[in-house]
Amino acid sequence: MTLDLTKGSVAGHLRRQAIPFSLGLVAIFSFEAVDLYFIGLLGDAPLAAIGFTLPVIWLLYGIGIGFEAGAASCVSRAIGMNRLNQAKRLTTDTAVLAGLVALVLCLLGLISVGPVFAMLGAPGELMPLIRDYMGVWYWVTPLDATLWTCLASIRARGNAALESKIITLAALLNLVLDPLFIFGLWGFPRLEIQGAAVATLVSVSVVLVFTIWHLHVHLKVFARIFAPFHEILESWKHMLVIGIPAMITNAIIPISSGIVVAMVAGYGIDAVAGFGIAMRIEPMALIPFYALSAISSPFFGQNYGAQQFNRLLEARATVMRFCLGFGLILALTFNLLAAPLAALFTDSEAIRTVSTDYIWLVSWSWGAYGVVMSVNASFNGTGRPLPAVLISSMRVIFVFIPLAFLGRWLFGIHGLFGASSLANIAIALVAYRWLGRHIKASKKGVEPT
Repeated sequence: MTLDLTKGSVAGHLRRQAIPFSLGLVAIFSFEAVDLYFIGLLGDAPLAAIGFTLPVIWLLYGIGIGFEAGAASCVSRAIGMNRLNQAKRLTTDTAVLAGLVALVLCLLGLISVGPVFAMLGAPGELMPLIRDYMGVWYWVTPLDATLWTCLASIRARGNAALESKIITLAALLNLVLDPLFIFGLWGFPRLEIQGAAVATLVSVSVVLVFTIWHLHVHLKVFARIFAPFHEILESWKHMLVIGIPAMITNAIIPISSGIVVAMVAGYGIDAVAGFGIAMRIEPMALIPFYALSAISSPFFGQNYGAQQFNRLLEARATVMRFCLGFGLILALTFNLLAAPLAALFTDSEAIRTVSTDYIWLVSWSWGAYGVVMSVNASFNGTGRPLPAVLISSMRVIFVFIPLAFLGRWLFGIHGLFGASSLANIAIALVAYRWLGRHIKASKKGVEPT
């Protein structure tokens, strides 16, 4: 159940953990691409409606990832220090808190659909479609937060293979249900865009029940759910030291996406639809980097807890080499595939052009963005989340937003996309150097800055 990441080959551990997790993410993002394909068959308006929902969905995912990051960091450090009972307590209490907080966010989302999406620039004719979709999708939030927090606790124990199997199961179930609910096949009701959200809700519910049962009955990773409140509160405090900054870090990215959507909306709903397609293609390209950042936190957590600082420096260099090398391969590949991929989702030339232009301009910075993601996760793993918050804040507030306004003024929508690419590259340099200083200071016994 638990793998010791403080011994053995650094590159080998990173590779063995990242590959199975990548396969699970391939399933998740492939489903999302197919999901968008089905929605695209309904017409350009549903496609544009989904484009407006993405920043809100990512914001909620970002908050859930904060709990996930808190669980991965705290549990992995407890494992590294051989505190197994504490790891069980943290696993249980973090999952419960994630579900409760996400439920509150779900209810707030349901009562604020109109003003939130009006602020993002959604036109009135798309609002009924957005309400149909988000009215169901918001209920996914507490289930998803609980599921991913449980899975992060398993990853913290060095078991990325199990997590990969579970998220692949969720993606496959969603893929089967999608056409049934969207198009009303085999006697199911035809719900169109709402059916995509219903399929997600049903699949996540089923997989969450299975996951909790398997982790409790077979792997016994949970502590008793009813405990003295001071023990639960202590777990929450321990986790939230990492979780709250991680939520802020991950919320900054969708906020910047929301700014982009609002700017893109000035060019019409076709531009928003094209941007939405690019936002579903891009995560598929970033899968190796998502996987690497996800396993960086437990690797750094276990080794930091065991004070294996040389292994952390080696991991930092390994991650950087992989991100930049593989990022270059991705950029070359997706520059060739951008147009045919966009054509899979729509027949509209205007929509395809926006999607293709985004990928052509931003893909060259994907490797740098991979460095930023892994560095942020590594800081969280060591129990120092503040640098990750500052790195993400600097990227959006001090680099991206000024460049976005300047780029749009000078070059239109292309300048807006180019600003994202430049921001990724600039912040990657800062983040990599900062992590090195942090590890070296810890190795010398100096309080890191």
